[in-house]
Amino acid sequence: MSVLPLELLPESSFVGEDGRLQIGGRDVVELAEEFGTPLFVYDEQQLRDRCREAMAAFPGGVAYATKAFLCGAMAQLAVEEGLNLDVSTGGELHVALAAGAPPDRLVFHGNNKSARELEMAVESGVGRIVIDSLAEIDRLEAVLADQDAEADVLIRVNPGVVAHTHEYLQTGVADSKFGVSIEGGVAADAVVRVNDSPRMSLVGIHAHVGSQVFDVESFGRLVDSLAGFVGPLGLPELSIGGGLGVAYVEGESAPSITEWGALVHSAIATSGLEAKVTVEPGRAIVAQAAITLYTVGTIKEIPGVRTYVSVDGGMSDNPRPVLYGSGYEVFVPRATDRDRDLEVRVVGKHCESGDVLVWSGRVTRDLGLGDVLATPVTGAYGHTMGSNYNMVLRPPVVFVRDGEAREVVRREAYEDLTTRDTVIQRVRPELSS
Repeated sequence: MSVLPLELLPESSFVGEDGRLQIGGRDVVELAEEFGTPLFVYDEQQLRDRCREAMAAFPGGVAYATKAFLCGAMAQLAVEEGLNLDVSTGGELHVALAAGAPPDRLVFHGNNKSARELEMAVESGVGRIVIDSLAEIDRLEAVLADQDAEADVLIRVNPGVVAHTHEYLQTGVADSKFGVSIEGGVAADAVVRVNDSPRMSLVGIHAHVGSQVFDVESFGRLVDSLAGFVGPLGLPELSIGGGLGVAYVEGESAPSITEWGALVHSAIATSGLEAKVTVEPGRAIVAQAAITLYTVGTIKEIPGVRTYVSVDGGMSDNPRPVLYGSGYEVFVPRATDRDRDLEVRVVGKHCESGDVLVWSGRVTRDLGLGDVLATPVTGAYGHTMGSNYNMVLRPPVVFVRDGEAREVVRREAYEDLTTRDTVIQRVRPELSS
């Protein structure tokens, strides 16, 4: 037997006696019929519950890492639940501000912020700018002088801590593009230079150990590695970033945000640090709250080799399997509780052999053309990392709660693909309407 592990589904999920899946009081197959596929479906109540759990676990402050999933509705939801927003580009900053997020509740990250992005941050009055390099100190100083402004800043330091995760997701090791290294005195130099600035106020230190981290002891090692550097500075804030992992497939388990908080606070108490601890969770807030729905277009059986199931999305709505070899489960939501007795490889419609969504998945043997197929735990780094490769239209996003479904991001139209093409606009200006 290989029945879908129901704990991977959004928390409001309900499987009826007929095997059909509901999320937020809405039938999933009917959502696919109403909004089309591919389709991101988010459990809004779960998003709010995870925000509240984070606020309770880290009363010093939580900034939602918008890189995991950002749209106007998500920005508004996080702010409503008391979270700040962590943005890392001018685009994320623009979307957060356009959604009505208070500027003083934004934390601006990025390892290569341009002068224009820093100008946007200073002009809008963001609450914190996290300095990531020595060069950025000079760049920000020039922007502040030009605008006759001041800024509260944190310095992102590289603690040299190895987290057990994919090498692309390790950010706290010495060999990283992020942060200034404590080893060798670069971080100490950055502190001196910021303190010498008449326009910058150093309010804290920031560090990040990595992403998709299952071992919460990694965060304890992070605190231990920072204590000797941070303690003597006497700064009021210490951000340990985010990176808490989530379970994606059967057999995986991940610590809760509450367990993460308990471990961190214990490590802080042991270290003797007195700074207010803040965090920046992203994936842990949104990943499990969503599933992606597809429609099966082709089933290709190669006897003795494998069965390919082609769907109407692919690497343009979920590039993680291509980037990291990430694993996902797959199931048929009209038969959620049935034995998945057919092994398949779920692939997308893009012109790439590597366009794979599920390398080795299982579905019900009666899967047919036109069936709705679903992959769970797709709330992070799917929509936000999406693309128009092969000029495929990006999917809509729907929030469901208490039997209501609201489309918070519409599906792209073919006309959207030509609005920035200056040649086409000269030849066919009517396409911009």
